[in-house]
Amino acid sequence: MQMHFPLAPEPETESREKGRLLFAGPVEFLKGVVAMDGLPPPDRLEVCFAGRSNVGKSSLINALTGRKALARASNTPGRTQEINYFTTAGPYLVDLPGYGYAEAPKAVVEKWQRLLKSYLAGRATLRRAFVLIDTRHGIKSVDDEILTLLDRSAVTFQVVLTKADKVSQADREMILAQVRGAVAKHPAAYPELIVTSSEKGDGIETLRAVIATLA
Repeated sequence: MQMHFPLAPEPETESREKGRLLFAGPVEFLKGVVAMDGLPPPDRLEVCFAGRSNVGKSSLINALTGRKALARASNTPGRTQEINYFTTAGPYLVDLPGYGYAEAPKAVVEKWQRLLKSYLAGRATLRRAFVLIDTRHGIKSVDDEILTLLDRSAVTFQVVLTKADKVSQADREMILAQVRGAVAKHPAAYPELIVTSSEKGDGIETLRAVIATLA
């Protein structure tokens, strides 16, 4: 029986090289956006990275681009309150505010959650959303809200598991089963998962190749 939502296969040589070249070129911070009218012109495709606060989004973007401090990693969850745009030779990389963080002032949280939802629902050039899920925790209800929003907006999303090096193989398999069950309910889900570790480099080449093939 074919497994639903298998792990993305290792990229073939051509795809791997395409991904390497995309991120070997210039990758630069373009701007931070606090309102929809501040978004750059929709003159190219873009991919975005969404995830709960402290899921390891900044670390993954830095590993992906091979730059240690391109995206500012913080020990304080919820620090990213803007939509941050990065330019590559291909699509824009878009770092979205972390969601599910309740310790900031309520009005601040509501403002950036509205911005996040407006972006996901209304950006025509958004080719794919990569939804980051911490391998230690699996999909939580706050993730499910975002996945449902992506369904409604008809935005294809792909789940990327982060921090895979922090769990045992047995625990990883349990979490993968939970994630597969959860994403199977979402029609906008791309049917392959990517398992990554920013620290060890696992899955980074695969994710680069996937982004390069979307460009």
